[in-house]
Amino acid sequence: MRNLLIFAAIMVGLGTLMAQMADRMTATTPALASAVLHNPAPDADVASSNVHSLSIPSDPRGHFLAEGHIDGQRIGFMVDTGASLIALNETSAARFGLRPSRGDYNASVTTANGTIKAARTRLSMVEIGGLVVRDVDAMVLPDEALSENLLGLSFLSRLKRYEYANGKMVLEQ
Repeated sequence: MRNLLIFAAIMVGLGTLMAQMADRMTATTPALASAVLHNPAPDADVASSNVHSLSIPSDPRGHFLAEGHIDGQRIGFMVDTGASLIALNETSAARFGLRPSRGDYNASVTTANGTIKAARTRLSMVEIGGLVVRDVDAMVLPDEALSENLLGLSFLSRLKRYEYANGKMVLEQ
């Protein structure tokens, strides 16, 4: 038991050290650094080189929440780098005219709560703080399986970069 406690303490110490090193090693451009320092709220910034960036502070739970638009209509997202696609619950999807039939729920999705069925879809335009991505793959999940809409890699991977830096999620296009 003693060895297990020593091992756990060493792992916690190493994890803390690695997190601190990662924060120090994160490179940002001067324009982006200025945008992050002068923009604590999640707003879009445009640097002189036409680079659009967005800095999203974490909420009290440590999550990154962003307001965006799908086809011009407002929607809230939680940024989730572990989600392959944008995931919408049925209530949110219905606001955009997406109402999958029972037969459309043919994709198996693994979530923290287990495997569920979801319906594939494609969104013509998703905008978050001035960052626009067109023709984005997404999934519609039952409301009981998804309380918050997720901004996943189908959006994030089409940006120039996204990273966690200085307690903020930074998105750049």
